[in-house]
Amino acid sequence: MLRIAPALLLLGLAVAMPLAGASAQERARQRSPAPATARLSFIGLADKAQVPARLTVRFAISGMEVVPAGQPMRYGGHHHLLIDTELPPLDQPIPSDFNHIHFGGGQTEAEIALTPGKHTLQLLFADHNHVPHDPPIMSERITVEVPAMPAEKPRSAAAPGARVFFLDLQDGATIPSHARIRFGAEGIAVTPAGTASPNGGHHHLLVDTDVPALDREIPSDFNHLHFGRGQTEAELTLPQGEHTLQLLMGDHEHVPHDPPVMSPRIRVRVVADGQPAAAAAPSPPHAHGAAAGRTPSPNDAAVYFVYPRDGDRIYPTSTIRFGLRNMGVAPAGVAKPNTGHHHLLVDTETPPFDAPIPSDLNHIHLGGGQTEYKLTLPNGRHTLQLLLADENHVPHDPPVISERITVIVAPGGPNARRRR
Repeated sequence: MLRIAPALLLLGLAVAMPLAGASAQERARQRSPAPATARLSFIGLADKAQVPARLTVRFAISGMEVVPAGQPMRYGGHHHLLIDTELPPLDQPIPSDFNHIHFGGGQTEAEIALTPGKHTLQLLFADHNHVPHDPPIMSERITVEVPAMPAEKPRSAAAPGARVFFLDLQDGATIPSHARIRFGAEGIAVTPAGTASPNGGHHHLLVDTDVPALDREIPSDFNHLHFGRGQTEAELTLPQGEHTLQLLMGDHEHVPHDPPVMSPRIRVRVVADGQPAAAAAPSPPHAHGAAAGRTPSPNDAAVYFVYPRDGDRIYPTSTIRFGLRNMGVAPAGVAKPNTGHHHLLVDTETPPFDAPIPSDLNHIHLGGGQTEYKLTLPNGRHTLQLLLADENHVPHDPPVISERITVIVAPGGPNARRRR
């Protein structure tokens, strides 16, 4: 076997690399044409956004077709993601390395891992040979920031044998899009968040996600649903398809116990409302179709935001507080005259008034009678609106609804408050 001394190998590389580089750049590649109207952008990712270390990035292209690499097509190509790097030469194939990620299979989204700190992201479209088009189709170059890991927190002790579980819902069950998920606990008391209690805690529902860090506060977002009022059920809306659900108890500070009290992760298949469901949690009353009748409300009833106000700057994670005049607050499922419970509408239009309000990422139900909600939003401009509803989640007649306000989510939070 021929062996080359390391010093000679390095010398050879030092001589050869400039020549190889010069050869690679000496001849421009023919570039495929692209319409001047083509546009490339990120979906749901704004400049200066704070993002998690594991981030799903989605791409949008107009005026072009997405086709796999190696398949020539007029006005066709595939995506490339540039991370922490400048644009490469536009008359050469895009490099393939840690800073230039190719999606030659025609993918339109990817999960990437970023270290804490600031990073730049940019999309660049290219043809079947990975060469950018003429004119080049690229997104704006944005900066995102991954916050440093949150500090560890002490964990509360849980009694041996404590457990949490789903009621009437088993692994492999089929459930409707709108389902009421019930859960219970044994060997541990259910207590509200903020109330320190020996061997006590409250439920968190993990949707399509792994168990979070056990020595830190459980995140509050669309995949980690908190039930800090001590609720033991949730109205959940999921798109059709396969999903995972798991329960995890948290203490008064939303930190998992030691040892952690969590259920097995189960898989459910979601079908359209009205299709047969097997071993599924029952749907809320009137969940399918228009309501039979609307509950009357006083003409002078009003629901409003206590915090924030229209035009406010808020932190990415903020507690939204709201109030009600000339009516009372009652939990979902409790029928009392002149009462209802709040629903928070996030970045969505007002739903129909003659049907139950949807329960999804944009329509947040506060069925426990809450008058505040800890909300996490990405940086940027968002709209918020409050809508009261009766025990069946149907808006009153006349509807009790707030004005739609706009807030700006920014790391500076309320210290940089700006009115519109």
